[in-house]
Amino acid sequence: MGYRCRIPQVKPLLNQKQRQKRLTWATEKQHWTVAQWSKVLFSDESKFCISFGNQGARVWRKTGEREMPKFLKSSVKYPQSVMVWGAMSAAVNAASYQEILEHFMLPSAEKLYGDEDFIFQHDLAPAHSAKTTGKWFTDHGITVLNWPANSPDLNPIENLWDIVKRKVERRKTQHSE
Repeated sequence: MGYRCRIPQVKPLLNQKQRQKRLTWATEKQHWTVAQWSKVLFSDESKFCISFGNQGARVWRKTGEREMPKFLKSSVKYPQSVMVWGAMSAAVNAASYQEILEHFMLPSAEKLYGDEDFIFQHDLAPAHSAKTTGKWFTDHGITVLNWPANSPDLNPIENLWDIVKRKVERRKTQHSE
């Protein structure tokens, strides 16, 4: 038959306006060179579960059907959790985010780029899009990459979070035996 039991792919639930903004963003960036992308400092935070996870329901689908809407599982954008962004935090508000930027991002950017200009990327989480955070970037002379809402799949750092989470999960499994 060709069907195999699979865990549904998790994708952000996008409305038409968000889809259009993502397409516009991708069209604007499609001809960026490696040199342009190398000046982007990608950032993100990620939730780490410390209990044994439930990967959720499985679906029966054929090879090549992974992205079909009926085989996707919608995700919640801001679940309560412990987040990681270069430091641990139970909650990130605009003030604590700006402290993280000041004490961790700026020194990292200086080591990576020296005196060269760079472009900082972050998503549109409330702490990131707060007016005071925008002022912080302006005051520090840092260009922020325009980012489409609800688009974690466009950020290459998501691949890094996936690798780290798999390693943490393997470690939990080893320690439980």
